[in-house]
Amino acid sequence: MSTTRFPFSFLSSLLLLLSLLVLFNPVDAQQRNRNGRTRNGGNRNTQQSTPQQQAASVPQGISTATDGSTILDSTVQLNGVPLRFKISAPSSQFTTLTDVPGSSAEPNSTGELGVNVLLHGDGGQSFFDFPNQAVQGNQLGVALLAPSTNLLWGQRTGPAPGLDRADGAADALLVRDFVKDVLPQLVAFDASNVFFTGVSGGALLLSGFFMPVHLSEFAAEGNTNTGVLLMCGAMPPQVGGGGDSFPAANARVHYQSTTDELQLLQGSIPDAIRAFEELALAQGLSEAEVGRLQTVDNSPQGGHCEFDGQGFVSGIQLVADDFAAIMLEGGDGEVNGIGNVLTPVVGNEALRF
Repeated sequence: MSTTRFPFSFLSSLLLLLSLLVLFNPVDAQQRNRNGRTRNGGNRNTQQSTPQQQAASVPQGISTATDGSTILDSTVQLNGVPLRFKISAPSSQFTTLTDVPGSSAEPNSTGELGVNVLLHGDGGQSFFDFPNQAVQGNQLGVALLAPSTNLLWGQRTGPAPGLDRADGAADALLVRDFVKDVLPQLVAFDASNVFFTGVSGGALLLSGFFMPVHLSEFAAEGNTNTGVLLMCGAMPPQVGGGGDSFPAANARVHYQSTTDELQLLQGSIPDAIRAFEELALAQGLSEAEVGRLQTVDNSPQGGHCEFDGQGFVSGIQLVADDFAAIMLEGGDGEVNGIGNVLTPVVGNEALRF
């Protein structure tokens, strides 16, 4: 990939926030109710523009993260599609190609921070909320926006497809290529310490298409400094020979759901749990080893992604705030308001909804 300069003008956090509130009102597509209204009261029949068009009206640029880090919001042309991204990191860690004020890193240089890459749910809400923006557990935050009409991962055109993600393989490759080829040009990070977070439809993309084929490229022999946090969504491998290349011994996986999960996910999440557990056992891991690396919790009393029992956005933020406790080595698994979520999958595959 050729080296490209990324010029950006400064946009204040206030302007970005106002733009989000006024111009964009995405909702996870699987949460629409029968009368055509979204959970936040918007009427889908009055929407004149597509979610992709609404997203395009939200300005890109540079702003400040909740922890004082710098957020870079821009778009790169990759694999024939425009891929919008956000990166949150200390300004000094951005490369000189970005023109971020205070940037000093050289392209393709190694930094001290790892990476947590987030894929939003159907509709794009979590991309704009950017719940993983603060540096946590020595991980800088990245979020990617699905390059599709309705902001669906694994479905470039058409309405929300449920579990049918016809473009899943192409989107999984897009995620892989961004992290491997584009991200090193923009920010210095530790390429041996890369994790992924999926929300709803993003979790389907990661479990069904990314984990079975591409996660092994981020795994290092002898440690577990890669992994995937699957929030309110998961399904068994859909590609890659059933997931034979899944790096079971070197990756953490956590499934986080609720007691009142969406009906179609009440079947697919347990199916995914069993599938990845079986892959690990087939690779020679003991049940104890599988239970340490693969964990699950659906104890929160709430609906889809409502981990705090109150709302979609606040629930996701709650779990994102404890990413390090859940996913990183030495984490105690304690999530504020939920308790310990690190229940081994072995013997707990059949979740109670």
